[in-house]
Amino acid sequence: MSLTIEQAIGQKLMVSFIGQSVPPEVEALLRRQHVGGFTIFRHRNVSHPAQVRELTAALQRLAADSGQPPLIIGADQEGGTLFAIAGTTPFPGNLALGAAGSAELARRTGRAIGLELAAMGINVNYAPVCDVSLNALNPVVGPRSFGEDPALVAELSVALVQGLQSAGVAATPKHFPGHGDTAFDTHYGTPVLVYEERRFQDVQLRPFRAAVSAGARLVMTAHVAVPALNGGLELPSTLSPAIIRGLLRRDLGFDGVVISDAMDMKAIEQGAGLVIDVIAAAAAGVDLLLLQGDSDQTGAVYSGLVQAAQRGLLSRADQLASAERVLALKRWAAQQPQPPLEVVASAEHQALARETARQALTLVRDDAHRLPLRLPAGARLAAVAPRPADLTPADTSSYIVPSLGAALRAHHPRVDECLIPLNPTQAEVTALAEQLSGYDLVVAGTINANVHGGQAALINALLERHVPLIVAALRMPTDLSAYPTAPTYLCTYSILDPALEALAAALWGEQPCPGHLPIAIPNLYPLGYGAPIAA
Repeated sequence: MSLTIEQAIGQKLMVSFIGQSVPPEVEALLRRQHVGGFTIFRHRNVSHPAQVRELTAALQRLAADSGQPPLIIGADQEGGTLFAIAGTTPFPGNLALGAAGSAELARRTGRAIGLELAAMGINVNYAPVCDVSLNALNPVVGPRSFGEDPALVAELSVALVQGLQSAGVAATPKHFPGHGDTAFDTHYGTPVLVYEERRFQDVQLRPFRAAVSAGARLVMTAHVAVPALNGGLELPSTLSPAIIRGLLRRDLGFDGVVISDAMDMKAIEQGAGLVIDVIAAAAAGVDLLLLQGDSDQTGAVYSGLVQAAQRGLLSRADQLASAERVLALKRWAAQQPQPPLEVVASAEHQALARETARQALTLVRDDAHRLPLRLPAGARLAAVAPRPADLTPADTSSYIVPSLGAALRAHHPRVDECLIPLNPTQAEVTALAEQLSGYDLVVAGTINANVHGGQAALINALLERHVPLIVAALRMPTDLSAYPTAPTYLCTYSILDPALEALAAALWGEQPCPGHLPIAIPNLYPLGYGAPIAA
């Protein structure tokens, strides 16, 4: 369809709103101007899958009634620590897939996630995370990465892209050109990656190159600065013509839709300066701007972009070509069939989540020879785990109700559950260690214990008291560095039910631990390590 420049600029806007049904201001927006589409957020828009399907259908009807093309409707449905939609299958996430090491499993997972999203009317998934995890303290990537081996990350990224798109949902490899070696979160500022260009090409870019070659329909930019790729400038990649027009489009040959990461992050100028940065992003080659502000902010962004095009600051031809890429994505999405809602959290998908959790489970060591457990019926067990929290804005772990105790009770009758703070104080550690010393066995899970030192202090206190102990990392395997003498140590990579059920089954010898470390534990265990254990 032929667009005016105002309509073309409107196609750049990925808008969000608050409400589980379409609010009046969104209806007014669609009747007033073109938009690219909407992002669905769990805390803003979601009650349950049927409600999401009704919401997306209402949005598409409004767009059609207003004479607009179909809408892009996107969501962050990564699995693991980030689920945009409640009530979907609890897939353990990318790091678990990395530990399982199976492209076939990743492809099936991608297809299952895609089918569930398509059933709810969501046609773009902001996934997979293609970042190569080279910094264990990375605050924003962590278990969202497949691991630290660029070849494996590339292979699994391709598989997940193929799986998603086979289900009619466009994949969005992120965060280009690579966010895996940062120690700073772009929600709060601009990380600078001091890399030589050759190393960046060999490591961080390898999965993106593979995903683009596999036909990914979108790529999401990162707000990280990579001076080696940008003429020495410490400029967020989202604003860099050298990285988007040069590296991504010219060198990697990507001809799909470029979408920014959220433009409300502090790496991007906020307030009045936001309009300047969105103009810079559009000039750099971004096709879709991921916006999370209110209607006033969205209006200011739109007006600023239109004025920039009218004043010649943005090439009219470039913006029309950009809109055509967005329209091509919309045409593709509109041709995809919508599965029935019954695919969401179906028995088949639940079984796949359990299979992934079982294949990922990694035994790192059992120097105490505790496994498999053979306990008398009267033995008293304690299940200890931190209360899950959102460790970054890109995290939905706080919605999870911990179930380690329930998982253990499926195998042993006498299990007490003890939920601890994410970072217990020294007084709390002392009291907990005293309380737990009376148990015949403590099974303790940790979440980023090398950052939340109170968890490590508790594990070390139990070890000093010689309490019989099994420790499982429920997120990052590098937790062992914080309590390196723990004699029995496993990794689940997830706090979700399938992972904890697999852990419990393995403790009693009902399944093996076939996974291998997708990232190394520095000075302790190398990448790919996994101790053998018989079922």
